[in-house]
Amino acid sequence: MTNKIKRPSIFWLATEIGRAVTEASLSVPFRTFYSTKEEGDGHPVLVLPGFMASDTSTAPLRGFINKLGYNALSWDLGRNLAKVEFLEVLIEKVENIHQEYGENVSLVGWSLGGVFARQIAKERPNLIRQIITLGSPFRGVQEPNNAAWIYDQLVKRKKIKETAPDLIDEFPKPAPVPTTAIYTKEDGVVPWQLCMEKEETYFHQNVQVRGSHLGLGVNASVLRIIANRLQYNEANWVEFNTNNSVENLILYPSL
Repeated sequence: MTNKIKRPSIFWLATEIGRAVTEASLSVPFRTFYSTKEEGDGHPVLVLPGFMASDTSTAPLRGFINKLGYNALSWDLGRNLAKVEFLEVLIEKVENIHQEYGENVSLVGWSLGGVFARQIAKERPNLIRQIITLGSPFRGVQEPNNAAWIYDQLVKRKKIKETAPDLIDEFPKPAPVPTTAIYTKEDGVVPWQLCMEKEETYFHQNVQVRGSHLGLGVNASVLRIIANRLQYNEANWVEFNTNNSVENLILYPSL
């Protein structure tokens, strides 16, 4: 990147909670009444929470995925404290899920959870159906961001770049599976530029939505993308598009 990436503005950070609460409230009718022409195929979907969050934060999202006809699974590791050791545990979990269901696993990762999801897919691509990341700064977890600042202030742990420098170099590299990277330019926690694939390909797509970082898991626009993506696999993959120019302009500006 040629331009220096700056930490998101204090304004966006200060309004994160209020905007997220609003998004959650507005999405209730969508989550309640949304339906698809065909029910999901029941394949397993592992949902990974963001930094400092737990499975409680992803409960509404998992409920929505279950409603669509898939099997949404929690990560069961408590709060996501950015422990590098989580990666091996999660890889083993995916192996167990694959063995139990006999199907490849879709990964939905929110913020830091998406960074973990991409690494899992790089380690076990033969077990992964697709990845969907929600505001995940995989192109620069060491760059200035408000999550790192909060982390340093609250728990005073060593940064990932000090505990696993080699892993930092791996994060930006794309996973060899279909991937949808969702980001918002109104993100108050991480720079949105870091949440995008550097190069889009046939099955690596960036999709911009409007909303907060903390509300991505309950944002109706994001839920619609997830509902659309989960029906596909590498064999029948197509890019996400609403085919509605007005809707794209309002809800999905990058399309």
